Amino acid sequence: MSSTENTDANLPLSGLRVIQFTHMVMGPAVGAILADLGADVTRIEPVGGDATRELVGSGAGYFPMYNRGKKSVCLNLKDPRGLAIVRRLTAKADVVVENFRAGTMEKLGLGYETLAQENPRLIYCSEKGFLSGPYERRTALDEVAQMMGGLAYMTGPPGRPLRAGASVIDVTGGMFGVIGILAALEQRHRTGRGQKVSSALFETTVYLIGQHMAQKAVTGEAARPMPVRVSAWAIYDVFDTRDQQQVFVGVVSDALWVTFCEAFGLTELGANPEYRTNTQRVHARDKLLPQVRELFRGFDRSELVSILERAGIPFAPINRPEDMFDDPHLLTSGGLADVTLPNGVRTKLPKLPLELDGRRPAREGKLARAGEDTFAALEELGMSRDEIEALAAAKVIGAAPPRTSADGKTSR
Repeated sequence: MSSTENTDANLPLSGLRVIQFTHMVMGPAVGAILADLGADVTRIEPVGGDATRELVGSGAGYFPMYNRGKKSVCLNLKDPRGLAIVRRLTAKADVVVENFRAGTMEKLGLGYETLAQENPRLIYCSEKGFLSGPYERRTALDEVAQMMGGLAYMTGPPGRPLRAGASVIDVTGGMFGVIGILAALEQRHRTGRGQKVSSALFETTVYLIGQHMAQKAVTGEAARPMPVRVSAWAIYDVFDTRDQQQVFVGVVSDALWVTFCEAFGLTELGANPEYRTNTQRVHARDKLLPQVRELFRGFDRSELVSILERAGIPFAPINRPEDMFDDPHLLTSGGLADVTLPNGVRTKLPKLPLELDGRRPAREGKLARAGEDTFAALEELGMSRDEIEALAAAKVIGAAPPRTSADGKTSR
């Protein structure tokens, strides 16, 4: 691990100024990745704050996961004064990110063509439901895209389409947005001009299921849903253990089959010519798997994991999201960032799954209160405190109440 300090100045996108008009997951995920890579990311929220902050149930984690390390400026974009302020902010920006319904930003006078006239170097990233085409005006969600693009069909059993257990399309679509932004930045180094970048939920889903499309092209047979697919390997499944736990095990080569048999003392099974090759084992899966299931039920999970790890056989204990808070690998390697929620509660959330020069890029994990940075942003534009206070009184801007320090002093 490199000893280089993980300070903002050392991060690769340090100095990049990003303004984001986003909600929910897809757009915020773009900003979250850029922020962890060192960019100065400012969220433009409505006066009163983004409604995503108040989601409950499965949406309660959206805001803290995808908005830490960003600034918050609250503006009323229906007021000409609010629009004028945001235009001044975007004029100084390197990147704008938005994920509102098609046409929304154009109606506000904040579309790419308009902002690029004032700032030709601007890179403008739109995260949408669909790219250009017959569907582009439709409203989409992560789940809509999963259903429409074939992912839900592949995930659930026949007749029961099932969305993935995380916002995989929102987040992956955000990742593609970041890839586009970084490509546009590289091109800007050569041309001096920015451009519009678009990423979309539907096309992201289709890219992910492309392997199943290719399977149909190669074999002539349509891919079956994952729960009933014909696996490429005989031992590639979830198995029960003696202590009512579960472990996934994958034996994915002939060499691993030999290793597997040696690790568990399966001399006769390993010598059986019926199981010598992977293809033979797949054809004999109904006969082989019951023997393996019975074998694994004789071990507690910890015992089974120990044998599999020593042998170098692919395995995974079946964990829950909350188990990751105490995962020894994540804790030892620094894979979780300290995050302070607006209510003062401290927790840990995942860093970017990257190492750059031997270190995990990450920013300070503060989650800004709605409007916490409004005053500072307007002062940076040259506005006086009296002007800012007047805008606040007129509800053109919103600002979080001052913080009170331990010595009784207040600050914004």
